[in-house]
Amino acid sequence: MGTDMRADLARWRLMGQPVARISVSAARGSTPREAGTFMLVTATEQSGTVGGGDLEWNAIHHARALLATGGGTQDLRIDLGGHSGQCCGGEVMLCIDVPEGRGLDAVMAELERQRSEAPLLLLFGAGHVGRALAHVLAPLPLRLAWCDSRPHEFGPVIPPGVAVHDDGDWQRLVTDAPAGSGAMVLTQSHALDSLIVASILERGDFRYVGLIGSHTKRRRFEMAFRALGLPEDRINAMVCPIGGEGVRDKRPPVIAALVAAEIVTRFLHAPRGEGDADGDERRL
Repeated sequence: MGTDMRADLARWRLMGQPVARISVSAARGSTPREAGTFMLVTATEQSGTVGGGDLEWNAIHHARALLATGGGTQDLRIDLGGHSGQCCGGEVMLCIDVPEGRGLDAVMAELERQRSEAPLLLLFGAGHVGRALAHVLAPLPLRLAWCDSRPHEFGPVIPPGVAVHDDGDWQRLVTDAPAGSGAMVLTQSHALDSLIVASILERGDFRYVGLIGSHTKRRRFEMAFRALGLPEDRINAMVCPIGGEGVRDKRPPVIAALVAAEIVTRFLHAPRGEGDADGDERRL
C-alpha cells in the first residue's frame, strides 16, 4: 500500500511517539485526493499523503502544532485556487486530530482493512526483472506475494509489505488466490512459466495474467495451451509480451517501470468484468 503506514504506525507506537492524523473529510471539485484519505504525522516524520504541495505542507504544520500542545482536533477548509498556492480549483475539508489508545487501534484496524481488501498480485520469479518489479510494485495499492524457490535471489532488501514465499510452492499460491487476482510470471525456466500460466488460465478467473517473453515465446505457449485443450478466450487473456510495445528497452528497471504502468491500467483500474470469468472481453 502506498507508503506502509501500518509499519510506520506500529514503529511509532512501540517508540511511544505521539501521532497526528490528517484526514480529508470532504472534497469538492478538482482535488489531489478523495474524501476518506488520511496520512499520519509525528514531530519529525510522516507517512502517507493527502495530496502534497502547500495543502499538505500547511496541514502538517497544523498537525505538528497540535502535537506540540498536547493534542486536540482542528478542522481546516482549504480553497485550492486563488491565493492557496495551488491551482486545482476545488475545495478540501481537512480534519486533524491526535488519536490515542483505542483511537490508534482504530487507525491500525482501518489500515489492515484497506490492505485486506486490496487485490492480490502474484509475482513468480526473483531474477533481475523480478527484483526490479518487486520494488516498483510494492508501493502500489495491492497485496504482493513474491514466489521463488531460490531464497538467495530475493536480494538483501525485501520491499515493505511484500510477502515472500521462498519455498517455490507456486501451486498453493495459485490455488489459494481469490478470484480477480493477478499474476506476473517471469521465472528462470520457460517450462515452469508454462506450468504456472496454464494453471492460472485453467482457473479462468484471474483479472490479469502477464508473462515475460517475446512474440515467439507467446506463439509457442499458445500452441502448448491449445494442445492441453484450453479455450481460445482464456489463452487470449495472457498478456505477452508485457509492458507494451512502444518502448524497446530490455534493462530490468525500465521493464519494471513499463510493467508497473500496465498493472495499474489493466489490473488495478481495468473496467469491471474485464479479465474476469464472466466478462465479455477476455484480452486484458
